[in-house]
Amino acid sequence: MLNDVIEIAIGAGKKVLEVYEAPYTIHEKADKSPLTIADQLSHEHIKTELSKLSPGIPLLSEEGASIPYNERKNWSSFWLVDPLDGTKEFINKNGEFTVNIALIQGNRPVLGIVYAPVTDTLYFADKNKGAYKVMAASSLEKRKQVKINTASSGVKRIVISRSHLSEATQEYIDDLQRREGKLEFTSIGSSLKFCLIADGSAHYYPRLAPTMEWDTAAGQVIVEEANGQVIEYETGNPLVYNKKDLTNPSFLCSIK
Repeated sequence: MLNDVIEIAIGAGKKVLEVYEAPYTIHEKADKSPLTIADQLSHEHIKTELSKLSPGIPLLSEEGASIPYNERKNWSSFWLVDPLDGTKEFINKNGEFTVNIALIQGNRPVLGIVYAPVTDTLYFADKNKGAYKVMAASSLEKRKQVKINTASSGVKRIVISRSHLSEATQEYIDDLQRREGKLEFTSIGSSLKFCLIADGSAHYYPRLAPTMEWDTAAGQVIVEEANGQVIEYETGNPLVYNKKDLTNPSFLCSIK
């Protein structure tokens, strides 16, 4: 199933790039966040292809999230999708956006795919099978899987959102700087922040501001399979999914 889902993510990425490279209209959702036709085309592609691949598994997507909890709470497994994570980065033309697909079983992600269409870079993980990074992901004959190695030392690196930095997150960074000394900073959009933790390019990604479940699920299992953690800031427990309120609590993503 994993290879099939990878192909679906790459196909969605192609839909996104078609819009990215042409004029398009920006709309505003009810929560004031931006929406483009790329979000919608990617959603429809993923929804259609996943329904063919696994007709018995329901789907929860950012662009189709209005499914009542009374229905969702009975799901033993489901697909959790962000068809275009980093719409602001898409609009700003910096390439830092992704297609995210995760499979949730119980309340934890067990499979995750993060695909960056502009760089054709793929990160993926399957529970208990490790995390991998693939360059030139859309070129089958050139694919080379590289198992992520999170070994790192020296100055601690912290990755922060390019578009969202809350006061609470800044306070955490200030405290970390007092404890760790010198820090190096990287700003990047979308779930690529999780990927930098997973591949050892950064040590800490604090997010003490609201995110949604589809923003984090794929990245979480990739980080966990790369020997990292994505934990609630207040409790230290791993993030869980299919909550009544789909908003995540504040969390810390880091190498263990």
